[in-house]
Formats: sequence, structure tokens, C-alpha cells
Amino acid sequence: MILETLVVGPLAVNCYIVGDEQTREVLVIDPGGNARDLLDVLRRHRLHVVAIVNTHAHFDHLFALNEVRAATGAPFWLHADDAPILAAAQASGALWGMYVAQPAPADGWLKEGDEVRAGAVTFRVLHTPGHSPGGICLLSDQVVFTGDTLFQFGIGRTDFPGGDYATLLRSIRDKLLTLPDDTIVYPGHGDATTIGAERQGNPFLRPLVTGQWQV
Repeated sequence: MILETLVVGPLAVNCYIVGDEQTREVLVIDPGGNARDLLDVLRRHRLHVVAIVNTHAHFDHLFALNEVRAATGAPFWLHADDAPILAAAQASGALWGMYVAQPAPADGWLKEGDEVRAGAVTFRVLHTPGHSPGGICLLSDQVVFTGDTLFQFGIGRTDFPGGDYATLLRSIRDKLLTLPDDTIVYPGHGDATTIGAERQGNPFLRPLVTGQWQV
């Protein structure tokens, strides 16, 4: 599998370029900035972007979306429940003192169980609301791209509009903690980890692991 990680934008988003080594077809996940660097990687490695997929629509994950979309001609996909957040991206950025070019609506909507393919590599969509209503993770073989749902020893914030703490914990319990311990977690910010490491050491998940939290 091709896997390139770029830490991009003013809020240090992990943008992932992932796909098939043979066909050179890839997804761009969360283009949160540094469009020139991102496009340079695509050109140098002769990669063909089949889709741009956002794990959610918060503005920090969108800074390079317009440029990557225009340069590659690739469709942009998102979960429909985050459409209102996408529509408010420029206004949300302004509240943080940052300029974000307002993206056009998504070209298509992803939902739980959908499969996204880049050559022979298949990604299954897991709907994991809580950080945002339309948050998703992308699962492929023994790796999962979790956006801002799960971090190394952390979880996504739930104090933004549409966020909900109990919903986020349910998402993690039902969709991520059911995965094998050796599943590698590639989050939206920070270092990679594994499901096993988070099961053992993530303080936010302790009530889930010990059964003290039931919903």
C-alpha cells in the first residue's frame, strides 16, 4: 500500500495519500493545507487521485481542498451529516481568525458500509459521529484512518456545534474497539498508534474497556 503522511496547515492536520502501489491510484484524505507540497508529492510519485475524502468537514481539514480538487479533477466525498458544517467552513475559520476559501458542496456522500477503492485497495466507511455528526473512519486491512474520532491517548473534542461526548464514546466502542489490537490507527492529528495501545493506555477509553460506562 502507498502511504504518505503530510502534516499540513496551521493546525497540524495529518493529510494522508493512500492507495495502490501497482496502479498508482490513491485517495487524498483530509487535505488540510500546504496544497503545493501535497500536489508536489502526487506529481513526483506519479499518483492518480481517484477521490478526495474528508473524515469530517471542520475547516482545519479543508484548507487545501479547493486547490487539490481543481488540480486533480478528483471528486470530493463526505458524509452527508456534515454538509451544514462544510457550508459554514469559511465562517467557522473566520471565528478562529483564519481565512478558508469556501468549498463547493461535495460531489458525493458517503455512508456506513460504503466501500471506496483506489486500485486494488479497498476502504470501508465507518460512520463515527460524536466529534461531528458526519464523522467517518476509513478501514482497510489492518489500518484505520480515524480523523478526529480517536487520537493517540486522546479523543476528539465534542464542544463544537454538532458534537456529543456520549455519541463519540459509543462510536469508538462500537466501531473501533471491535477491531483487532494490531490495527494501526492513523489519526487526524498527532502520531499513529494501535487499537491495542489505545485499549490499554488511553485514559478516555478506560470506562469503555472496564465496562464502567454503559449506554
